[in-house]
Amino acid sequence: MTAGLSLPLARPIEDRVSPEWVRISYASALALGFKSGRFTREFDFGGINLLLNYADGCLSDCGYCGLARSRAGAYEEKSFIRVEWPLVSTDDLVGRMAEREARLTRLCISMVTHGSAYQDTLDITRRIRARVGTPLSILVAPPTLGEERLRAFHAAGVDMIGIGLDAVTEALFRSTRTEVPKGGLSWKQYWEIVDLSREIFGPWKVNCHTLVGLGETDRDLVELFSRLLGRQIFPYLFCFNPEPESRMAAHPRSGITRWRRIQLAKFLMEERGIGRDAFRFDADGALAAFRASRALLERAAADGRAFMTNGCPGEEGEPGCTRPMGSWRPTEAPRDYPWLPDEGDRRAIAAELRLEELI
Repeated sequence: MTAGLSLPLARPIEDRVSPEWVRISYASALALGFKSGRFTREFDFGGINLLLNYADGCLSDCGYCGLARSRAGAYEEKSFIRVEWPLVSTDDLVGRMAEREARLTRLCISMVTHGSAYQDTLDITRRIRARVGTPLSILVAPPTLGEERLRAFHAAGVDMIGIGLDAVTEALFRSTRTEVPKGGLSWKQYWEIVDLSREIFGPWKVNCHTLVGLGETDRDLVELFSRLLGRQIFPYLFCFNPEPESRMAAHPRSGITRWRRIQLAKFLMEERGIGRDAFRFDADGALAAFRASRALLERAAADGRAFMTNGCPGEEGEPGCTRPMGSWRPTEAPRDYPWLPDEGDRRAIAAELRLEELI
């Protein structure tokens, strides 16, 4: 298989670039003591997210992404999923993770589309693995990869691969994700990386990110969930939240009722073995009914786990990467919960879900 598309290897003038420097999510900065502050609700948080940093940034230009090259501002200052990502020394970060390893549940390196991304990610992976044993994922940039490079990640100690498919149909993929220098973001090539990752890393060690609200139908989502789960690949749900000054800044996000129903549908398929034939759609492809017993639906909705953040598991299978504030602001009610919803949360979810309409 190909080793990936050829991308420019231009080195930035500034010194604070990967692999010596990385950006980390604001939640990770709080957990590791790089920033002071606290979450709106106390909960166990141990999922540390890293993001590669380059002066020329990510060479992709996805219409919904805060890191898109056409979005105004320096790359280092751009938000990602509407959250601040402070810049820290890689070696300092690894040291703090080693000190706090007992409290960590999952680590994840997010690549960007850049000619140096593969080698730098491998370098950072080896630095982490030399000192920290917490399970490690990589959210990969498919244009930079091929079979040999995926196998190198596996050999270096990466245990899960994530692919940011985002758009769940080829038409949406083409309309929201534009070309990169000397190559394009190809739907076919993304799926080649999905297939190779599944072959190399094995069952339930690959995930595909799906973004709800780009213009897809509920039927599109359910069909993709079925395709992935049939291959023992996790679909992870994200809720589109417009980034200011991105090309899709004016695009509305999904209503909360639709979002809750998609969360429940995926949970039923993934955790309760419900097939795609158990869902009925209207003429526009919107979910119209669940063909399942009332008792099953009510138990699944009341359980609360369907509405938690999707992320890679910890060592014992517990939620490992919970990304607080990834799809909602601190002033809003959570769209996905980084903790198991309590009684008050479940009452709010029930009102948003309006399950009775679908039974």
